Amino acid sequence: MKSCNDDGGTPKSTAIPTVGTAKISNPIKFGRFVDDEEDAVLVNISRKKVEGNAKTKKKPTHIYFEPAGPREKIYYDPSKTKCAVVTCGGLCPGLNDVIRAIVMAAHHEYRVPSVLGIQYGLAGFVPEQGYDVIELTPDFVSRIHEFGGTVLGSSRGPQDPEVIVDALERMNVSILFMIGGDGTMRAASKVVEEIEKRGLSISVVGLPKTIDNDINYVSPSFGFDTSVETAAMAIRGAHVEATGAPWGVGLVKVMGRDAGFIAAQSALSCQEVNFCLVPEDPFDIDGENGLLAALDARMKRRGNAVIVVAEGAGQDMLEESGKKDASGNVKLSDIAALLKREIVAHFKAQNIDISLKYIDPSYIIRSVPANANDRIYCSFLGIHAVHAGMSGRTGLVISRWNGRYVHIPMDLVTKGKKRINTCSNYWRAVLESTGQPVSMKNT
Repeated sequence: MKSCNDDGGTPKSTAIPTVGTAKISNPIKFGRFVDDEEDAVLVNISRKKVEGNAKTKKKPTHIYFEPAGPREKIYYDPSKTKCAVVTCGGLCPGLNDVIRAIVMAAHHEYRVPSVLGIQYGLAGFVPEQGYDVIELTPDFVSRIHEFGGTVLGSSRGPQDPEVIVDALERMNVSILFMIGGDGTMRAASKVVEEIEKRGLSISVVGLPKTIDNDINYVSPSFGFDTSVETAAMAIRGAHVEATGAPWGVGLVKVMGRDAGFIAAQSALSCQEVNFCLVPEDPFDIDGENGLLAALDARMKRRGNAVIVVAEGAGQDMLEESGKKDASGNVKLSDIAALLKREIVAHFKAQNIDISLKYIDPSYIIRSVPANANDRIYCSFLGIHAVHAGMSGRTGLVISRWNGRYVHIPMDLVTKGKKRINTCSNYWRAVLESTGQPVSMKNT
């Protein structure tokens, strides 16, 4: 039996820093204000280890996340506050929805006079790049949620935190909202450090974005629901192709560098996937327990099959590219190309001409507008980000935990990545849905 270890450490502290004491009465006239102690969100972190037939449980660790929402006292004087918004990294459904929510909350709830949009990611802070800022008004953002992508543009790659803070000072920005993945949150942490070193009163609030749903302590990430819905359309198309031809195989590759959540969730959604291959569950192609043996049995029994593979699956069987993108991520080798070649060759050796249709919807998945559920989620994230920033909190990200919106310290979300636990009930449900073997490793 495989060893199941709960990854990630227990947080030592979930306290959120502030740039100063909040003394100004909140201008919001409706609803209730958050009480940090009464409304704290309990989190149970259960550490469990399973090896062989021995099971041991450790006593759950109880911690509390600070609740999100408006406070009775705020730090910044709304009439003199200027905000800035930047989107970084790859595209993801819901980016425009988050931008819109930030702008609308800042203008209509706090009457903030100015929200600036920084173009093309962190590069937009660098004077030599020559990118203009955009004045984000309610009129400007009123319909941007109807479109995919980000109205501000984006880019990858690190920028000097000193240059970023220089730009914030020049623009007289009080609150910076940074929307991006774990790399962006690491950059945000460095910006916070530089701000503290200079003794400035600038808040930095992160909104964690990843289409792979793999950011630590963030569940779920916005845009994930839309991504699964879009991937499911491609999988249904692959199923139609597979069942519409003799010896038909549909192969769909989806995003998922280190975590196979899109592949797993879309497989559960469709109930038409026969093999779900993810980075967390290594497999062999050849051998009596490998993928080809399982696929061969399926094809001879049913005459068709659908395979969904996350882009990061099976990398141990491929030659490393040795290249990195602008964000420092290793460029993955193409697992789908290997699977296509091996599957066709396997059946050709038996004088069987299979009909293999390959679909890669990756860039469609990340560029579509958000669906209804993600739009609602993005709106709450943007609104709570504004509440957090106006209260003077900094170095935090907005997330949802146990159905509640919370503040999570940036250092927690950057300590590791969330991955599928292949000993969990969730992964078992995937195996039950697909009917694939529990393991496709020969040893």
